[in-house]
Amino acid sequence: MEFSVRPSVLTVVKVGISVGLQGAIALSAIAGIISMQRTQLQKPSLWVENPAQAQKQESLRLDLLSKAPSFGFDNLIADWAFLNFLQYYGDEEARSQTDYSLSPKYFDIVTQRDPRFADTYLFLSGTVSHQIGQPEQALTLMQRGMKTLSPQINSKAFAVWRFAALDQLLLLGDVPGAIHSLEMASNWSAQTQEYRDLAPVFKGSAAFLKTDPDSKLIRFQAWAAVYMQAGAMGDRKTQARAKQEILALGGVEKVDEKGRPIFTLPQAAQTPKKQTETP
Repeated sequence: MEFSVRPSVLTVVKVGISVGLQGAIALSAIAGIISMQRTQLQKPSLWVENPAQAQKQESLRLDLLSKAPSFGFDNLIADWAFLNFLQYYGDEEARSQTDYSLSPKYFDIVTQRDPRFADTYLFLSGTVSHQIGQPEQALTLMQRGMKTLSPQINSKAFAVWRFAALDQLLLLGDVPGAIHSLEMASNWSAQTQEYRDLAPVFKGSAAFLKTDPDSKLIRFQAWAAVYMQAGAMGDRKTQARAKQEILALGGVEKVDEKGRPIFTLPQAAQTPKKQTETP
């Protein structure tokens, strides 16, 4: 007795084998890149002995990772790039001898592969905008999240607009852009259960900027937010910059019951001084 297999069944079998083979190849390729990354990052001696060379090698690896095909494993690549960034960012000794200039490359990979990874935008804004002074580049990367995130996807999505507003107002002087970002932050936070109480705050700040683009109060609040943001990242340099800006606006530093610094802006500092006419 002869047995035969219908062409349709053979086709299904071949497709299944092809897909499985592609998946195996993809996993092997990504695993190879990740293994290379991990091996290098587990060798701190090069960062200690020759930080400049280590920085150059890491840059080349990031270029390779950014161009590698994902085969549907974009989230895996984004997660690994972000973990690599955290290790890179946390090596303060090495960064003191080089800089944070690779930060945009890490976040280019993260936001390209997984722009919905909302928690990473805190670090993106903090490092790219404030650490290395590239707010335009930070905004370009944040726009990927603005286009793909929503309050329904992630309740923290509004934070992308909030970080954008801080950079636009404080670093770029783009008041109309900051107003739009604050209004979007208000819109998105209002659609969540956890953060709806923030919506009136963002909306009020936007309205205030429309009537007083140079408002000391709004800028004080913005720098205070940057101070807290930097504290969450352990970024003492940016905290010091934010504190300097707060005090320059007339802010007063106090200490709360737990010994933590807090800042207030007296009413007198919020009102611009009237210019006196010179004879």
